[in-house]
Amino acid sequence: MVNIEDYLKNPCGESSIPYWKTKLISVPNGVKILHQKDFNPTEYIQFIDEPYFRLSHDLKGLSMPQLPQGYSLYVATLSDFAEHINQCYNDINISESELQNYTTRPVFVSSLWLAVQDKRNSDIVATGIAELDRECNEGVLEWIQVSENYRGCGLGSYIVTELLWRMKDIARFVTVSGQCNNPTNPESLYRKCGFTGNDVWHILKRRAL
Repeated sequence: MVNIEDYLKNPCGESSIPYWKTKLISVPNGVKILHQKDFNPTEYIQFIDEPYFRLSHDLKGLSMPQLPQGYSLYVATLSDFAEHINQCYNDINISESELQNYTTRPVFVSSLWLAVQDKRNSDIVATGIAELDRECNEGVLEWIQVSENYRGCGLGSYIVTELLWRMKDIARFVTVSGQCNNPTNPESLYRKCGFTGNDVWHILKRRAL
């Protein structure tokens, strides 16, 4: 169990996941989670290594986000969110019922679920979900995605900065994590939006014999 005082001093270096999740999630058998400073590849050759970055934002110096021209915010259903998330990834299949469970979490805030549509065809082309842990005033970016044909149009930056803007008066800081080796390079997007840090966590899964 992570100590909240230690976590608040160094959230991204103290834990691989947000504080509220540390109270609910235990590490499965056959899995190890190590910070970069404790990771020696030669000691874990029997494991598959998936490194994740973890970054934070202090919510200072924000400017009001501007939605790119030709797009508008859209009040999406849970089904819309599930469909768009699944459309954006090759290896993810989240269900509407799973997202329904998100709305029962103590960290759920309805205003932190965003969807953007293309005005020309009404298609949902970008979505984002953030959560708020009121115990330590931590905002967490959970799902950020842009449809493949709409990447590079500023929609990812808009979703991230809009969520930061909405959290600036209710959160002390915001964290985000993602796969270091993701070909879409999400880390560059978050850094562009003001996230900082150099913490990397290795999720090690024992290879099958």
